[in-house]
Amino acid sequence: MAQHLAGIRVALTGPRKSKEMSLLVEKLGGIPLVRPAQGTVFLDDRNIRDGLVSWISDPPDWTVLTTGMGLDAIFDMAEDMEIADQLLDVLSASLIAARGYKTVNALRKRKLTPLVRDDDGSTDGLIREFAPHELAGQKVMLQLHGETAPKLVGWLEEQGAQVRQVLPYRHVPPEEGELEQLLNEILLHEVDAVAFTSGPQVRFLVEYAASKGKLEAMQEAFRQGVVPASVGRVTANAMREEGIEALVVPEDEKMGALIVELGRYYAAQSADKAHLLQ
Repeated sequence: MAQHLAGIRVALTGPRKSKEMSLLVEKLGGIPLVRPAQGTVFLDDRNIRDGLVSWISDPPDWTVLTTGMGLDAIFDMAEDMEIADQLLDVLSASLIAARGYKTVNALRKRKLTPLVRDDDGSTDGLIREFAPHELAGQKVMLQLHGETAPKLVGWLEEQGAQVRQVLPYRHVPPEEGELEQLLNEILLHEVDAVAFTSGPQVRFLVEYAASKGKLEAMQEAFRQGVVPASVGRVTANAMREEGIEALVVPEDEKMGALIVELGRYYAAQSADKAHLLQ
């Protein structure tokens, strides 16, 4: 395997598959630095149960789904509560909006098709596609993942929709020491690239940097040498919302593909430098 990451220090902010990603970084000649910026994720049974009761007892006009994993978790809980058929009936009777191809695939498994879907995997894309539809007075059930979505909720409410939310998962913040170490390494350019694999990782780091009065300095570090990399468009959009433009985003939105694409980025950079020296 070509050593496209030779000597490159790559901070890995995701707790999931960090060992596998570290091995891939090493195979490409890089130096993996595991810097969890997300903490843990856990299934919030109570929130799902309460959400399901509300969902079925007062069916919405629109169902807005933002993650395939979240939808699967909701159906798993519905099976446990023996109301999966009722949930499917309610979904079938409502208009559906979906963000992301994984969400669309989760719907397809259940023979459901969204009327509205994003054009780029982002919340902004979902809002753009939603815009032609009349939402005033409409009841909307919004399925999120592990964090709130104030921009989407705010937009729906501005359109006059009555919004309810269900969050199948909760993200627990990482240890402050982990964030402090990562932030300092970014500011001092002691890492060459940071690989983000979810929006919460971005937001936890940004919130910590802001609390220390160092957000602008961190954003500048990302513009001046530290390479921000994203596993996919949704995470890249979360980065953009926080003033960080992802320079590396793989077409195949998977963690392994992210590291491979990062290697390609550095290979291209090396080729450009070699060309300039000729």
